[in-house]
Amino acid sequence: MGRPVHFEILGDDPAKLAEFYSDVLGWEFQSWSGSEEFQQEYWLATTGPKEQVGIDGAIMKRHFPQPVINTTLVDSLDETLAKVAAAGGKLVFGPNEIPYVGTHAYCEDPQGNLFGVIEEPKA
Repeated sequence: MGRPVHFEILGDDPAKLAEFYSDVLGWEFQSWSGSEEFQQEYWLATTGPKEQVGIDGAIMKRHFPQPVINTTLVDSLDETLAKVAAAGGKLVFGPNEIPYVGTHAYCEDPQGNLFGVIEEPKA
């Protein structure tokens, strides 16, 4: 069973959006540039204390038309991508290895909604 573990809010000016969510909801942000292979403007969001129910996420530059993308942790990315295709969805971008985070892909459901899936690193 997959469980949402991360969200991404896409915007034209991620730094301004981070400021908005910080002012309105009290979220804390830190810039994360990733690795040499994975460079983009990306702001990690801490939405509350770790002991409180909820998930953390990020804000990044708009590169898909959908404004929010939820990512679900899966046991096997390959098996999940096969299930996506068999159920009428499709792979949109990836899979991409994010160092120390896992292997991630963006998919589209049969009605055009984007979602992410991620498998934890093997090592």
